[in-house]
Amino acid sequence: MRLTTFSDYALRSLIFVGVAPGPLVTIGQIAEAYGISRNHLMKVVHQLGRLGYLETVRGKGGGLRLARLPADIRVGQVLRETERDSSLLECFEPGGHCAILPACTLRGALAEAEEAFFAHMDRYTLADLIRPRCDLAALLRLQVPAIDAA
Repeated sequence: MRLTTFSDYALRSLIFVGVAPGPLVTIGQIAEAYGISRNHLMKVVHQLGRLGYLETVRGKGGGLRLARLPADIRVGQVLRETERDSSLLECFEPGGHCAILPACTLRGALAEAEEAFFAHMDRYTLADLIRPRCDLAALLRLQVPAIDAA
C-alpha cells in the first residue's frame, strides 16, 4: 500500500499548522518549509478545510489554523478521508473488472488488511505526531517559544 501525495501533503500540513507558533500560518509558509508545490497544496488545504480539520481566514493577514484540538484529530480518519479515491486494486473501484471476482478471496483479505491499517492509524492523533515539537520546529525553521518545549 502506498499513500497518495495528497494524503502525504495533508498530514504534513496538519503537522506544520500544529507546530507553528502564532495564530495563523500561510500556504506559502508550508510549501516553502517542505519544498512542495504551492498549487497542489492549495487543493489539499481546501479539502482539509471542507473536512473540518483546518479553519481558513481570508483577507489581509489571513491564513490557516487548526479547527480542532490536535488530540481530536485521528490520523486514521484523516487518511480514510484523503485516500477515499484511491483503490488498492481495480476490483475495489466501482465498475472494476476481474475475471475471478465471483470466487476471489484476495479482495476480502486486502480489504481487511486496509481496514486494519486505518484502525492502527486511528490509535494516533495529531497531538502524537507533533509531540517532538521543538525538534519539528527546528527542522521546519520555525521559532517556538521555550515555554512550549515541554
